[in-house]
Amino acid sequence: MRVLGIDPGIAIVGFGFVDKDGHKLTPVQYGSIETKAGTPQETRLIQVYESAGALMDKYKPDEVAVEKLFFNRNVTTAFAVGQARGVIILAAAQRGLPVAEYTPLQVKQAVVGYGKAEKRQVQEMVRMFLKLSAVPKPDDVADALAVAICHAHSVVLTNKLNGVPKL
Repeated sequence: MRVLGIDPGIAIVGFGFVDKDGHKLTPVQYGSIETKAGTPQETRLIQVYESAGALMDKYKPDEVAVEKLFFNRNVTTAFAVGQARGVIILAAAQRGLPVAEYTPLQVKQAVVGYGKAEKRQVQEMVRMFLKLSAVPKPDDVADALAVAICHAHSVVLTNKLNGVPKL
């Protein structure tokens, strides 16, 4: 099974493709989609949508996992990130890909075993799980890989609970 993990944003979207074979996780490709500050919002959303779609077409994930929006004090940023999430989910839905969503707490719990883990702990576990020589940069990329790992670990149990046959 190939999972595309997404850490959504409007300036930087982290992405990571991970193959799951039994208990083995293998990184396929990871990086970021970046849009330029000062560019009109609608243009940035088009860039995110088209880039995410092109990545899905190229690397052919079986499922997509997206981090849920963590709302803090900056409402403007939250709306922009929500819109970016929306166009990414749209790109997946148009390709018939199932989309799972995870909160930051769920991702940390799945990757580190502790829902209040610090960012650097999550990044180091991503590096270890995927046997990478270094923590991927920018942070959004490591976060996207963490989302993919979370989904890879969760999908078996979720499918069993929902009566879905094993992939």
